[in-house]
This record gives sequence, C-alpha cells and structure tokens, in this order.
Amino acid sequence: MKFFVKINIMPQAALLDPQGKTIENNTSKLGIDNVTNIRMGKLITLNIESANIESAKKIVTDLCDKLLVNQITEQFDFEIESC
Repeated sequence: MKFFVKINIMPQAALLDPQGKTIENNTSKLGIDNVTNIRMGKLITLNIESANIESAKKIVTDLCDKLLVNQITEQFDFEIESC
C-alpha cells in the first residue's frame, strides 16, 4: 500500500523559539496587531510503500527519531493518509 505522510516538527514547548519571536516582534511593523505566541517549525511530506498503516507509522517514527528530529530541542507529530 502507498501512504502519504505529513510530518510536523516544532520546537519543544518549554524552549524559546527565536524565529517565532522575531516574526512576532515584527508583525506590528506591518500593521498586523493582536498576533501572539508564534512558533516556527517545519513541515515535511513524503510517500511510503508499506504493507499496512501500522508498519508505515513505525517507519515514520523511526525516520523522525533517527534522522529528521533533534529530540533535545524538537518534537513531532504526523498524519498518514492512504494514496
């Protein structure tokens, strides 16, 4: 089976997010007010061939744990859809 995956990687909630803070600090300069708590992250999309959704979830988790996500500073979640 083919699966389409969206992986959302964000800074750990307990950590400061300097990119998000920079964006937040500049919104008022653009005339955009009432925007707070901006967090900047990454969205990764990919396709996986796998026997079933459970094995696809394991592949995505392994990929994130071993390659895509810095476990010290980032957290992740993902969505999987059949293609």
